Amino acid sequence: MLLSIDPLRVYLFKEGLARFSTDPYREPNKKNMNNMYMHLTNYSINCKNKGKFIFNKNIEDADTGHKRTFTSILDYIAESFEDGEKKCELMMHKIEQLIIKTLITVQPSLKHYLNIPHKAQYEFNGKES
Repeated sequence: MLLSIDPLRVYLFKEGLARFSTDPYREPNKKNMNNMYMHLTNYSINCKNKGKFIFNKNIEDADTGHKRTFTSILDYIAESFEDGEKKCELMMHKIEQLIIKTLITVQPSLKHYLNIPHKAQYEFNGKES
């Protein structure tokens, strides 16, 4: 959650969603380039891959299917790989650094944009209301 622009203050919630493609990933080539079920993780696309998409019916299914909780992925890594806990810590650190560096990059623009007076007069299409 971005709490403040100036000073920049961010809180990271350690839960979220992990989405998976319904066809096993293979390096893109001429034969598989158009296989959206292999190269995209969008729910709206993969749920149409009949017979392959696994729906989660409740929170107890959080560690199965093509849409999982982020913590279930962390648990899987921690339990399945040598030094899994360390791998999770390193991954979380890299995610945090990516978020921080991205926000630092856009912070001046956000600060400027949010300080422009009368922005509420404009709609999303850029026309005055």
